[in-house]
Amino acid sequence: MINNKKNILVSVLLICLMVFTNSKLIAQEQVNKDIVIAKDLKWSDKMTLTLMKRHPEAYRIDDSKTPKWDYVHGLVLHGIEELYKKNPDPRYKAYVRGYVDALVQEDGTINTYELDKYNIDLVVPGRLLFDVYATTKEEKYLKALQLLRKQLSEQPRTKSGGFWHKQIYPNQMWLDGLYMGEPFYAQYMVTFEDGKNLDDVAKQFEQIQLHATDPKTGLLYHGWDESKEMPWANKETGNSPNFWSRALGWYAMALVDVLDYFPKEHPKQKELVKYLNAVSASLAKYQDQSGLWYQVTDKGGKEGNYLEASGSSMFAYAFAKGVNKGYLPAKYKKLANKAFDGLTQQLIKTDADGGITLTQACQVAGLGGKPYRDGSYEYYVNEKKKDNDPKATGPFILAALELNR
Repeated sequence: MINNKKNILVSVLLICLMVFTNSKLIAQEQVNKDIVIAKDLKWSDKMTLTLMKRHPEAYRIDDSKTPKWDYVHGLVLHGIEELYKKNPDPRYKAYVRGYVDALVQEDGTINTYELDKYNIDLVVPGRLLFDVYATTKEEKYLKALQLLRKQLSEQPRTKSGGFWHKQIYPNQMWLDGLYMGEPFYAQYMVTFEDGKNLDDVAKQFEQIQLHATDPKTGLLYHGWDESKEMPWANKETGNSPNFWSRALGWYAMALVDVLDYFPKEHPKQKELVKYLNAVSASLAKYQDQSGLWYQVTDKGGKEGNYLEASGSSMFAYAFAKGVNKGYLPAKYKKLANKAFDGLTQQLIKTDADGGITLTQACQVAGLGGKPYRDGSYEYYVNEKKKDNDPKATGPFILAALELNR
């Protein structure tokens, strides 16, 4: 009899908790739907509020129907986290927290995340956990951080020590992976491990710089296959055939973000700054007069190529932050502003409700897989485009913040 009463009480409490949680979610969703986007807002706020209005719960970014642990959410919400530091609107913090709490379970596991796939893309949303854990001190967030750190400890590597992009892409490093793994890796080590293994972070950049840099242009190829066995890989160098602006953007952003955690006196800090200057100088040569960059970086006049939003936003961010932090010469701030002008004047549409849409963003691109992606020029220029794709909107917010626009 007593046990029955206990069971009934537990059931009632669980129902009450579910009702309370659902009520909070419904209330938050209504708040986001009711957002008013004023004309005089900064671009960073305008884009953020647009996304919050279009996707009332953050997991719906990129049109997800159910909560999903994914790099695109990590990218956009990191931008909103940075915005909150400058404009502490409680709606921004709630939006980020809502995503984290939809996925991190009480035992520290992460819904939809699978460690054994060793997909480095899935490390980047972990950046959102540092602030949540620091604020709440709840153990589940620490356990989730430790789970992602465990992935990096076990991540398969090339013989020369570089992280594979995924378990299903053996012996391959992609430029994308530097952004996906290294800022989290560096922040975790500085926060929890006294920065003891920052050399390993630098090693990832050293490997891709050594193997994927084109000596003629100074640009870096999208991917490098150490085994040289992939059909897309050059049989002598192992590199993929073309330069993709978004891949270069991931790399440039990875450098400026990782440098946040390298003390000036660290022996590898100057090396990373040197890489940032080298890639920035190469990219500057290919900036179009519009301020933007083409989808295939070095083939601006070729048929089918187009001025692309995500790479252009990433370069604007990396250049501006590089100057603001003292890593790059002041001239790059002018180039960043020129890029941002190109984005706002040529690729932004203002919607009837005051929200904004960033056009001309490549939806996705990769190498290998099924259906097979060969890295050819024709492949990159024919991939689908998507308005307000998160790989463009996240860096757009970050660029706007660095430029105070």
